Amino acid sequence: MAPGVFMPGVFITLEGGEGAGKSTQARLLAEALRLEGHEVELTREPGGTPGAEALRDVLLFGAAPLSRRAQVLGHMAARADHLDGLIRPALARGAIVVCDRFHDSTVAYQGYGLGMGDPALLAFIAAIREEVGGEPDLTLLLTVPPELGAARIAERGGRPDRYEAEARAFHERVADGFAALAQGQPERFRVIDASPPQDQVAATILTVVHKRLASR
Repeated sequence: MAPGVFMPGVFITLEGGEGAGKSTQARLLAEALRLEGHEVELTREPGGTPGAEALRDVLLFGAAPLSRRAQVLGHMAARADHLDGLIRPALARGAIVVCDRFHDSTVAYQGYGLGMGDPALLAFIAAIREEVGGEPDLTLLLTVPPELGAARIAERGGRPDRYEAEARAFHERVADGFAALAQGQPERFRVIDASPPQDQVAATILTVVHKRLASR
């Protein structure tokens, strides 16, 4: 979770672009771990607590435009409440927390997607990230080809959120951001090809998680 702070639980995040199947795979992972007897908290970002869920609606579906820095601060505010109200208490009692998106999404979406890798914006995100804390123990980066991700979003239907509605170039920059994060932190990241059928992807993820749990 943070340098010098021991938490008996394990914090696992799932990251990736739109249509990668994060929500489905987070649910399947939580179900599999519960069947094995683990206590699991399945959650998401932005969200996870009443306050963070209220901010989610503004961040994803608010009609008013938000500057890049305002979006960063909004996501970080929701994350702080999420950490204080759900994630840290669950880890303190020894649970496994499985979270759909976390810090890395802010870097990829706001820092790379919207900010185009602007060093000043990335430094701004990094400073607030350090202050908020709560680094995952394991991050599963789900990847799919852009065309498959777009097809899955189209099949899903419904009202697109602020980021789903962005142009393809935005999503390509997001993918580049995630790739850079994974390359820079190979000890935390595991890159998962999410193109195969979901049960095959779920089996791959569970194998990776078992290895991480065994190494504790």
